[in-house]
Amino acid sequence: MSRDHILAIDVGTQSVRALVFDPRGTVVGHARIPIVPYVSPQPGWAEQDAEVYWRAIGAACTRLWDGGAARRDAVAGVALTTQRATVVVTDEAGAPLRPAIVWLDQRRADGVPEIGGLTGLAFRAVGVRRTVAAFQADCEANWLRQNEPGLYRRIRHYLLLSGFLTHRLTGRFIDSLAAQVGYLPFDYRRLAWAKPGDWSWRAAPIDRDWLPELVAPGGRLGDLTPDAGTIVGLPAGTPVIAAAADKACEVLGSGALEPHVGSLSYGTTATINTTQRRYVEAIPLVPPYPAALPGAWSLEVQVYRGYWLVDWFKRQFGAAEVAQADQLGIAAEALFDDLVRATEPGAMGLLIQPTWSPGVRIPGPEAKGAMIGFGDVHTRAHLYRAILEGLAYALRDGGERAAARARVPLRELRVSGGGAQSPAAVQLTADIFGLPTGVPHTHETSGLGAAIDAAVGLGLHASFESAIADMTRLAETIDPDPARHRLYDQLYQRVYRRMYGRLKPLYEEIMKITGYPPG
Repeated sequence: MSRDHILAIDVGTQSVRALVFDPRGTVVGHARIPIVPYVSPQPGWAEQDAEVYWRAIGAACTRLWDGGAARRDAVAGVALTTQRATVVVTDEAGAPLRPAIVWLDQRRADGVPEIGGLTGLAFRAVGVRRTVAAFQADCEANWLRQNEPGLYRRIRHYLLLSGFLTHRLTGRFIDSLAAQVGYLPFDYRRLAWAKPGDWSWRAAPIDRDWLPELVAPGGRLGDLTPDAGTIVGLPAGTPVIAAAADKACEVLGSGALEPHVGSLSYGTTATINTTQRRYVEAIPLVPPYPAALPGAWSLEVQVYRGYWLVDWFKRQFGAAEVAQADQLGIAAEALFDDLVRATEPGAMGLLIQPTWSPGVRIPGPEAKGAMIGFGDVHTRAHLYRAILEGLAYALRDGGERAAARARVPLRELRVSGGGAQSPAAVQLTADIFGLPTGVPHTHETSGLGAAIDAAVGLGLHASFESAIADMTRLAETIDPDPARHRLYDQLYQRVYRRMYGRLKPLYEEIMKITGYPPG
């Protein structure tokens, strides 16, 4: 049997998946291990033992091979994609010094001195002082230096989760440059660590020697060590190929590689991305992220904790569907589609603005969520529809802002993540955007994107162009309904887009009175 399959390891926020893809991008074997997303030793904190991810990789791979659908002797190499911006600090040997700080963490460093000198004056002049201050406050290294100084002095490697797990796989402190999404001294324009003297080294107190070597997507990170081979069930020496962060891999796996194609991810954080071959900032000093395609960028707008809201609804109002789904052996979201079908577009005037968590500029640090238009006619079905509609409105708003900056209007969409498995959510998205919306042939688009990087790196495909052509395709394309789009467009233009500006002064008063969210 020829070795032309790829093991893609996808470490998400709520689960770890081990997937085997063939050269056509078909999933021939898969296994999923749920994980606890985080623990909160204090309010607002989100931490997890880094060993949880490594153990889950081993469990997922064991389940994968025990399933029998995929053959390990067909695997040519391994690719890894992980959640973004989760920080692991280690000693010289790579042992974690403390629990990982998960990307959902909300702690902030207090009183970090502003960037001074000519650089600070320039930041003030162009109106980004607040953006830089937010970067400093959110940077985990500043918090560690302030609050755990003894531990901070013991740091020898400052890694994202991808770098930590790559070290476990290969024994090397090395990572994909396309995984560097976080509060790091990374030059997103050059796709490399920032040059000495760059302002980001003052904003993020990280020693250059702590950071890993970087490799472009498709490059070789190393080979499986004997210990890692035992964990993942493959021979020592199996190549490990650089992929990218999970959102970047989703964009690649969905085939959204032209700037007029928006890639929507309905995940824990809902995002809209477009792939750009030139560097474009959607918001000044908020960079585009490295794409899983070498030399390209993902211009991204986030709805922080976007599809988390669906999980919130499930916990608070969906007990009946969850119980029924368990009996039927299906996902509860499939039953929630009945709630959408039971209501009319527009949810009888119930609108939700999903700015649940503060942002840097839009929304700002005062952000709150809002629900307006509530009346005694509304049921939990209307609430669920309004949640999905609110997320789609927010993504449309972000997509339009990014398209204006890139000067390329959106003409079509791709949908990935958990929401892609809901026909009602996909149709609703197409209707709100007024654009044809494609559903990839597999919902495992982040794993597929990692596999595409590996396929090129291993020479299974001669180029990214041929790999993308062979490994990505659409299962279906959903066209918008003109009448529903007209209704949604009026609600979006005349109501939704005005909500944040009109409510912002009240959010600021709430923050002053209650202290939440902390400014």
